[in-house]
Amino acid sequence: MYGVCGCCGALRPRYKRLVDNIFPEDPEDGLVKANMEKLTFYALSAPEKLDRIGAYLSERLSRDVARHRYGYVCIAMEALDQLLMACHCQSINLFVESFLKMVRKLLESDKPSLQILGTNSFVKFANIEEDTPSYHRSYDFFVSRFSEMCHSGYEDPDIRTKIRMAGIKGLQGVVRKTVNDELQANIWDPQHMDKIVPSLLFNLQSGERTESRSPSPLQASEKEKESPVELTERCFRELLGRAAYGNIKNAVTPVLMHLDNHSLWEGKTFAVCCFKIIMYSIQSQHSHLVIQQLLGHLDANSKNSATVRAGIVEVLLEAAAIAASGSVGPTVLEVFNTLLRQLRLSVDYELTVSYDGSTNIGTKIIKAHEERQLQEAVIRTIGSFANTLPTYQRSEVMLFIMGKIPVPGIHLTLPSSDSGPEGTRMIQVMLLKSLVQVTAGFQTTNILTALPSSFLEPLLSFSLTEDPEVRLLVLQILLSLIDRHENRPKFANMSSISDISVLKLKVDKCSRQDNLFMKKHGQQLYRHIYLGCKEESSGREHYETLFALLGLLSVELANEEVVVDLIRLALALQDLALSTDEALPVYNRCAVHALVAAYLNLICQLTTVPAFCQHIHEVIEVRQKESPYLLPEAVFVDSPKLHSSLDKVEGSVLFLQSKITESLGGSGYNTERLATPYVPQYTDEDRLSKRKSIGETISLQVEVESRNSPEKEERTPAEEITFETLKNAIVDSVGMEEQERERRRQVVEKFQKAPFEEIAAHCGARATQLQSKLNQIFEITIRPPPSPSGTISSGYGQSQSRSVPIYEMKFPDLCVY
Repeated sequence: MYGVCGCCGALRPRYKRLVDNIFPEDPEDGLVKANMEKLTFYALSAPEKLDRIGAYLSERLSRDVARHRYGYVCIAMEALDQLLMACHCQSINLFVESFLKMVRKLLESDKPSLQILGTNSFVKFANIEEDTPSYHRSYDFFVSRFSEMCHSGYEDPDIRTKIRMAGIKGLQGVVRKTVNDELQANIWDPQHMDKIVPSLLFNLQSGERTESRSPSPLQASEKEKESPVELTERCFRELLGRAAYGNIKNAVTPVLMHLDNHSLWEGKTFAVCCFKIIMYSIQSQHSHLVIQQLLGHLDANSKNSATVRAGIVEVLLEAAAIAASGSVGPTVLEVFNTLLRQLRLSVDYELTVSYDGSTNIGTKIIKAHEERQLQEAVIRTIGSFANTLPTYQRSEVMLFIMGKIPVPGIHLTLPSSDSGPEGTRMIQVMLLKSLVQVTAGFQTTNILTALPSSFLEPLLSFSLTEDPEVRLLVLQILLSLIDRHENRPKFANMSSISDISVLKLKVDKCSRQDNLFMKKHGQQLYRHIYLGCKEESSGREHYETLFALLGLLSVELANEEVVVDLIRLALALQDLALSTDEALPVYNRCAVHALVAAYLNLICQLTTVPAFCQHIHEVIEVRQKESPYLLPEAVFVDSPKLHSSLDKVEGSVLFLQSKITESLGGSGYNTERLATPYVPQYTDEDRLSKRKSIGETISLQVEVESRNSPEKEERTPAEEITFETLKNAIVDSVGMEEQERERRRQVVEKFQKAPFEEIAAHCGARATQLQSKLNQIFEITIRPPPSPSGTISSGYGQSQSRSVPIYEMKFPDLCVY
């Protein structure tokens, strides 16, 4: 009987005998290494037997798992691992199927130790580069099981941590095994990414940190004991680093959904941490794809709470700061269009207290302070995006934002808003604040391209509004664009110091473009500075900013002609402060005097004309003794010391035009132009806007349109037209021949000697007069065509034309075809 058994045992296949020999009698003794070496040699010598070896090992492992003989299970997995590492023949695929079947069996077990054992074996397998492709292998089960392990809720915290870390390592192994193999199932498909990414974020969130550790993947030693958070971050970085252009969307979408589902936008910290990891891990040329997805998600949440939208905007801000220059992508203006649209919606929500435009408060209560925080975050984000753009693209963005701002006197281009004039004013302020952010740090060598007419003219029109906040924003934008040598901070404190060398101003010679710019736009700038000083609502910040603007013009763009005009402007401002016709408050008049003193003190030292400097310093010394309230040191402080009346401001405390002209004339400056007082030009822009606020401008437009509507139009009674009527309409009076010659001589002399501003003002007045005369002629001569329906009589006995549709008119038979 024993001989028969021995005979049957000897007849068993050799591979089975070799497999059986690696298992000791006592599983605690571990794998029999000598017999394992024999099995490995046999597998390498007869690779066609490898699949049978794997199948038999799998059979034994399944039997041992069922019988709870876990020691033999570990020995079997160790043997499988060694065979995998040693064999790379063409028959490896069939062996791998048996191996994965055994790993699956372990992962399905309820024992944490077996789950971890199976995971470790899978990770070792994932690091093996196979020589032959596999067409039918599937990893769907492993993705699902490893994701489930990442969310383990085991009672023992230590074991729970080990299970979660095993799940993370398993997901990392699946990614490594499939991401570069085109024959495998696409791991980037949403069905897989929706499991992998949330599992990683769940573990990352469990040990949330305030900031990402470094912009590069963590280089942790294998001997170091990693925490689940560190391991998760390393795995997440590796996943994102392998993402190609077409896979970025599938990788980022689950992140957005996870943050939505767990309300993680409001805290901001974790969301910012996640996207820092994303932006640092993906390839830099793909950064704009992440930004576009965030913008789309912001639009999708446009009716969500302000804290959620603010969280998305904060993430955008951080992402833009990390992104390389120009990485916003090809749709630059679309980025800013989305942000500006969110800004407008936030203003509407704040004022209407509703997400649907009605005044009824719905289920969501809108808090004004949260909307304000969102608006500030959007403005900062716009500036952050602008800082990543090259100069030419930033100029386009400036024009784009300017085109979105409602300009006084021009119909609004923004979508209609239910928030009324106040909402429009707020939108105006917010967009100007956005422009302040975009222009901050803007550097250009050509001022003509930085401030084109299409941008400068609408910008300056805002300086005519009565809203002091709008005017201040306009001045700040101008300062950012004109300052090309970082001189602006040096004009922050207005003073009348005797030596400006301590300011360390950077003065460069004006280029040809600078001269052309001042010839083209200089008078506009002077006029708006003058009118800005004339506003009663101007405060300390306005005057300090106006001084900085005058200083920058003198340092950045001033040639001899510009210097002369700026001095004339300063003297005109002094006359404005002395004038009693304008009814300026005492503080404003003192502020203008102080502004003039500080600026003339600056410009005289820049021109380095001794006589000019002497006169300015003499006047300042007299003011220090007799009238300190006319100097910036006494006016632009927290508690200004003002005089009750400025009626006695005269004599030696004033800067004299005659002395300034005389002192500068000896140095080659144009004395005739200096001797001519500056008179600001009033244009159609002034007459149209009347320096009204945007709300008043809109109501004025509505009133004018209603008055000009056809329903209320009244007929002017016709007059008889004769030759004398036409003659009197065109020529006001006819003088004698001698008077005509004298008048012509005076006109020629005036055009030869008068300053340009006076000539321009005169021509503008004549053009207006001629237009009014032409309007009178057209009103008399142009009559409406006769109507077949005749006229109807109004209630006051006057004839009034009646409009009859063409199909109701009765025509003679001869006229009908």
